[in-house]
Amino acid sequence: MPGASGHHDWEPSDLELDRRRYRKRASARSVLIAAVSTLVFTAVVWVALVNSPGWDAVKESFFNLEIGRDSFPDVLEGLWLNIRALFFAVIGVAVLGTLLAVMRSLRGPVWFPLRAIATIYTDMFRGMPVLIVLYLVGFGIPALDIFPRLPAAVWGTIAITLCYSAYVAEVLRAGMEAVHPSQRVAARSLGLSHGETLRLVVIPQGLRKVVPPLMNDFVSMQKDVGLISILGAVDAIRAAQIDVAATYNFTPYVVAALLFIALSLPFIRLTDYVSKRMAQREQMGGTV
Repeated sequence: MPGASGHHDWEPSDLELDRRRYRKRASARSVLIAAVSTLVFTAVVWVALVNSPGWDAVKESFFNLEIGRDSFPDVLEGLWLNIRALFFAVIGVAVLGTLLAVMRSLRGPVWFPLRAIATIYTDMFRGMPVLIVLYLVGFGIPALDIFPRLPAAVWGTIAITLCYSAYVAEVLRAGMEAVHPSQRVAARSLGLSHGETLRLVVIPQGLRKVVPPLMNDFVSMQKDVGLISILGAVDAIRAAQIDVAATYNFTPYVVAALLFIALSLPFIRLTDYVSKRMAQREQMGGTV
């Protein structure tokens, strides 16, 4: 049938329709095979677990439904502290990490002191374990009596921010250096200053290149905020530890683990989705 513009509407050929039907059947078959293999694997693992000699003791110690139900409100309340610490840590890491990346990207000998400070900072905090940084910040800085008394969660959030700012700064710097030099030259030729070039041209383009690794760092930070419990903050892990000490049962730890998984899973799936979309976009851009 001719369209309103006088041209015939495009319709797929019989060969194209056969290809689509074949791809649909192949996709359905793949999904079915994956589902069956997953069920078989799960059944084998489950049978192996329940028939192991110590399963009854492990079930009672780690998967006690009654103790898990009783400890759930305490652990959930502690998780709220982890979420708040994560919120402020993300803001701090975004600001400090960007500042460090910009400092390391400065050109010219006059900026050498700033580049040196940023380099020493990133090398030091990427080299130290997060646990040690938490001890140094959470116990060392308050002992100086310079600052007023602050909750342990505040010091823990500061320590997490210091550590992850170093990682994020290097990721951002890598993205900024991946921007072609012609972009800087073009921006400067249009009259933009060095700061405007970074803010309007380099950082936005570099950020798009490193979104997946940045999201992975965010997922890792979600887990590490649970380490603030070593400073005495009653977060999800410390609440679980208190219930474990009261019941002599490890089920509260499993409850805390499940809550952390529930908190991280949406962002893990979002990271996978963004990575896949960016890979597809690059492949489409590279086709001729």
